[in-house]
Amino acid sequence: MMPPTELLASLRGRLIVSAQAYPGEPMRHPQTMAQVAASAVVGGAAAVRVQGLADIQFTRSAVEVPVIGLWKDGHDGVFITPTAHHAIAVAQAGAHIVALDGTRRARPDGLSLAATVARVKDQTSALVMADCGSLADARSAVEAGADAVGTTLSGYTGERPKTEGPDLDLISAIAAAGLDVPLIAEGRIHTPAQARAALDAGAFAVVVGTAITHPSSITGWFDAALRSASGLS
Repeated sequence: MMPPTELLASLRGRLIVSAQAYPGEPMRHPQTMAQVAASAVVGGAAAVRVQGLADIQFTRSAVEVPVIGLWKDGHDGVFITPTAHHAIAVAQAGAHIVALDGTRRARPDGLSLAATVARVKDQTSALVMADCGSLADARSAVEAGADAVGTTLSGYTGERPKTEGPDLDLISAIAAAGLDVPLIAEGRIHTPAQARAALDAGAFAVVVGTAITHPSSITGWFDAALRSASGLS
């Protein structure tokens, strides 16, 4: 795999695909998620984002593009790679980039974000992507040593409203702040037009997940549209 600086540079203006399934769903299997990720790479994804240690391991064997890994533990508060233990385990599972909660909220292990990032960099060769919910989060994450920031948590931390599509205002604000690390747009990007709008707003790269890799959600969108047109409940 290419050096870290080249790895990030390779994602400029490109699509990153998030391949995740929720517990209890038919596709919730690490090998299946790796196959979905590999299919996305065939379609042009420059990198993939996967959740869970086994998913990361299987995906590393299935693709030759950078793997952004995370470990969700819980459902509320700080649960995306919430502790240094989780982050180091994600890196050791094979992730080239560790995605973690990059907000200013207290972390379950009591460590600061800066201390968490430092431990990842001291003990692994992985880069760190901070999933943020606001401009203040992004500024803080860069000060903490994050290699990239994402808008993943916009609308989920109480600082900003949950927009129907991507939070283009936040993307623009972070881009205008000149934080000197790549800004990765993520969250509620459901169409090619929205992906392009995120890039136009200043994103370095764009993550799309549900609209590409979550069949039950996509099916639900089509079903709801037809039911509405037919006057069905």
